[in-house]
Amino acid sequence: MGFFSSVSYFICNVGIISWDILLTLLNLVRRKRRIGHVNPEGQPGYGGHWPEFRPPQETDSRCACPGLNTLANHGIISRTGRGISFVELNNRTRETYNFSPSFCYTSHYAARMLKRSYSKDTFDLEEVSLHNGIEHDASLLRPDSAFEPNQSTKDVPSIEELLAAATGKDKDGNDVITAKDISKMLGKRRAVSRAVNKEFSLSFLHKIFGSTDTSTLITVFGGRVDDLRSFLLDERIPDGWESRVRQPYGMTMINLSKTILRIELGVREKDWAEVVREAHP
Repeated sequence: MGFFSSVSYFICNVGIISWDILLTLLNLVRRKRRIGHVNPEGQPGYGGHWPEFRPPQETDSRCACPGLNTLANHGIISRTGRGISFVELNNRTRETYNFSPSFCYTSHYAARMLKRSYSKDTFDLEEVSLHNGIEHDASLLRPDSAFEPNQSTKDVPSIEELLAAATGKDKDGNDVITAKDISKMLGKRRAVSRAVNKEFSLSFLHKIFGSTDTSTLITVFGGRVDDLRSFLLDERIPDGWESRVRQPYGMTMINLSKTILRIELGVREKDWAEVVREAHP
């Protein structure tokens, strides 16, 4: 069974990559969605109107991902964060942030990680914070799990430092976080975590997860500090907001990979080694 399961998984991955390539090519020839109409009529977010924001209650389930927590806080998925189907997560994530269907294959990955059926089973948000599953050390948004097992807990000082590190400006003069800014902060965060966390681990795959997560701050949010402050600290969609991704078939893995590579190749953890040694002898 294990052999056939592995073969099936390989074939599925090949199919997803092929699908992603096709959607990337179609994005090149189809007209972009109009500003103000990224979210189709009849869906949450149309015209910048989102369901009411409600902070989570003590018994609600939340996770390490602000994007998923935000969906729950607005009632786009279950407000309790419990009993969510993987299929529903796929659809709501794609519609809200304008990811491509192929990109949202991460919901399949989550189901496989939790040993659940993608089409039949449900999960609670906190379950996707399984350490070294998708969640990982040296996140810019969360303390390492060795220090804070509850990965719905925000690392507010780290988030504030990230927002303050923005060096870019958009055409309207708004502060914008750039790929270079994120690379710099990831380098520092990894160096600090490596120095202070005796249980520190960060595989190549989890480095890519980290760069992928932060790359959406640039692509989906345009790096806008004002919008990101609401999203990262309050896990709330700003009033009138819509995804900066306007491709008709959404953000594909190939589209996003360019930003991921710019961020990851720009990380210079060694540049912070001496500073970290002095701060944490």
